[in-house]
Amino acid sequence: MEYDFKEIEEKWQKRWDAEKLYNREINPDKPKYYVLEMYPYPSGEIHMGHVKNYIIGDVVARYMNMQGYNVLHPIGWDSFGLPTENAALERGIPPAKWNKECIAKMKQQLVRLGISYDWRREINTADPLYYKWTQWLFLKFYERGLAYRKKAEVNWCPNCSTVLANEQVIDGFCERCSSLTTKKELEQWFFKITDYAERLLEDLKLLSKWPERVKIMQENWIGKSKGVEIKFPLLPPLTGEITVFTTRPDTLFGVTSLMLAIEHPLVKEILNIVGEDSPLGEFIKNIRSQSTLTRVTTEKLGMSTGFFARHPLSVNKTIPIWIANYVLPEYGTGAVMAVPAHDERDFEFAVKYSLPIVEVISPVGKESEKLLSAYTEPGIMINSNKFNGMNSEEAKEAIADELERQGLGNRKINYKIRDWCFSRQRYWGAPIPIIYCDKCGLVPVPEAELPVLLPENIDFSPGWPAPLARCKEFINTTCPNCGGQAVREGDTMDTFVFSAWYFLRFSDPQNKEEIFSPQNINYWLPVDQYIGGIEHATVHLVYARFFTKVMFDMGLIKFSEPFTRLFTQGMIYKDGAKMSKSKGNVVTPDTINDRFGVDASRMFILFVGPPEQDAEWSDRGVEGASRFLRRVWRIITENLNIFKEKLSYTEETLTPKGEKLLKKLHQTIKKVTEDIEKYFHFNTAIAAIMELVNEMYSYSASPLNNEEKAVFKEAGENLIIMLSPFAPHITEELWHIIGKTTSVHLQTWPKWKEKFLKEEEFLLVVQINGKVRDRLILPVNATEEEIIERVLSQPKVVALIQNKEIINTIYVPHKLINIVVK
Repeated sequence: MEYDFKEIEEKWQKRWDAEKLYNREINPDKPKYYVLEMYPYPSGEIHMGHVKNYIIGDVVARYMNMQGYNVLHPIGWDSFGLPTENAALERGIPPAKWNKECIAKMKQQLVRLGISYDWRREINTADPLYYKWTQWLFLKFYERGLAYRKKAEVNWCPNCSTVLANEQVIDGFCERCSSLTTKKELEQWFFKITDYAERLLEDLKLLSKWPERVKIMQENWIGKSKGVEIKFPLLPPLTGEITVFTTRPDTLFGVTSLMLAIEHPLVKEILNIVGEDSPLGEFIKNIRSQSTLTRVTTEKLGMSTGFFARHPLSVNKTIPIWIANYVLPEYGTGAVMAVPAHDERDFEFAVKYSLPIVEVISPVGKESEKLLSAYTEPGIMINSNKFNGMNSEEAKEAIADELERQGLGNRKINYKIRDWCFSRQRYWGAPIPIIYCDKCGLVPVPEAELPVLLPENIDFSPGWPAPLARCKEFINTTCPNCGGQAVREGDTMDTFVFSAWYFLRFSDPQNKEEIFSPQNINYWLPVDQYIGGIEHATVHLVYARFFTKVMFDMGLIKFSEPFTRLFTQGMIYKDGAKMSKSKGNVVTPDTINDRFGVDASRMFILFVGPPEQDAEWSDRGVEGASRFLRRVWRIITENLNIFKEKLSYTEETLTPKGEKLLKKLHQTIKKVTEDIEKYFHFNTAIAAIMELVNEMYSYSASPLNNEEKAVFKEAGENLIIMLSPFAPHITEELWHIIGKTTSVHLQTWPKWKEKFLKEEEFLLVVQINGKVRDRLILPVNATEEEIIERVLSQPKVVALIQNKEIINTIYVPHKLINIVVK
């Protein structure tokens, strides 16, 4: 029989759809399992680099379904955001039109891949039915004080003409277009994620089935540090104080200057005194023109302001106030105390500008000498007034106590994470449901008036004012409170707002009356298995956890973590680089599927290596996967007479030949099962299936009695079942060819029998002086003495050790023996 993969794939995809094979509803009689891949941006076509993510999820979904679970496996589209809008701008078409075209093409590609999605649950974040509930969530966050507006200096991408969250700036560059970012002061909307910093950090301990690497990345991103906030009183003509956060209060008496970020509020006051055109003003202008990356990676620059503060615990000591390019506003208070003797960066800066270096911690047992570099380890306190002689760790607490007693400081926990700036000055996003009234002030849009629709057919080109703010038909409205003239918010919400909760909506995607019903959300959630790239560890995954915790606090859901288990897949590379259109190294699934078939594409993606690792694309590798599938096709179709017969066997009367294949079958079942469940090592699972196929070819090469045929039939049926999550089309066809009437994907996953796992023989590698010289098949119950005796009697060994002295014999049980001679 000919293996026509095109005909087979098209045939079964239509049948699965017609039979609603993957549609899922609540079933209280079955345990649920929710598997989800991170949904895609519909900004073009899918390439094989994307496919890996979806295929991994499909294998898990199909496998868990065969294990008896009620499996939810949905898909949707992360439509809003800059990728879609920028692509639409390049083509001169509305983003909605481009989005629709991309979704149609990508959906066709995913359907062709045979992925087991419940397409009835498909969501599109640009659909008003979806973003209505995103706007509703914004209002709920606003009611709880978790959404607020303030004027702030924010990251600005001149090319994209929009604000970027800190997480969207990578080393000073826009993550979307790679343009150098600048700073801009604007009225912006923020989510108060800092209120949840401690819970986001602490609850990482609950995520036992997450990669440790991802948890460490989030821990570092949240950046918890314990220290003291210290007040340095300002000296006239300045008034007030400079507050500094430090984790090293033990170095307080070594402070020789205070360094301000140019964004610190005191800088404006200083400029009002010295003038914008002063040398200090020019210095500040120069720093403002630098990117964040430049400020922290290039030469450290500073200038004295000429003003001073008083040391909090040393009344007669004054501290000069400087401005430095390497001090950033987003860390601590935007001001740092420079302690050159005990901080490498401060030491370098002090040497450059000839600032004093005062040692206050000395290594234990060593006399103080002139420092050639900063000493950053614990030690004994010196030059620190009444704290001299203390251990520096004890001094941390003692100095903190003294500061608190005098009202000049307090212990504090600080976090590196900052509130999430989510307003964007672009068109393609959901409007923020806020109205501004001269009489009533800031007024939330009433829930009954949601969604606030994104207007169509407007000038959506980037610029200032933002596109919605330029659209009079949209921006002008009436106040819900007083009925007077008012204007709408002109910013839209960032795309990460929509992906922060989409996984919840899949439980009830068509619900028009509520965000989701309690019945659906409580049955399906949380997500049991989430699959996606490591690049989302500190943005999307943090935001999703934040939204989940807020909704838990609101009483909408009964869980506080969204994803029980997380898997981060590796990337597909071609010609040594990650697949991307800009690099011109994209391989599309359509091209490969036309040549080799969908199942061969899937098999290569899964077989090329461990799925968490990056892998290099290879057309030859796909060709090899295709050859294997044809071998599977032949071993089944060339022995159809066996599958059509009614056959049975008795384990006790099996021939050694039949027993050998049965053992191989059960070993394969165990190997494939464990590799899928415990490790996601699909490559080794497929390798085990390949070994079983090889064994079946050897087995059927000679005539079989009826019991041996029965074993072959059992092996063949289980082969098809085990291969079905990886290659769903060919296995479905073969399952029906051998006479089955229900889908292979509805079968129960096979179970192994322990008694068939025990080996009676093993292969022993024989080495002489470390070089392999022979191989022997030996009984597993042979003693070491018996094995050595048998090895030394082998003709090859006798010839090589004749007239030589045996110095040592090293035996590794059931693996190798090394005879050392001279």
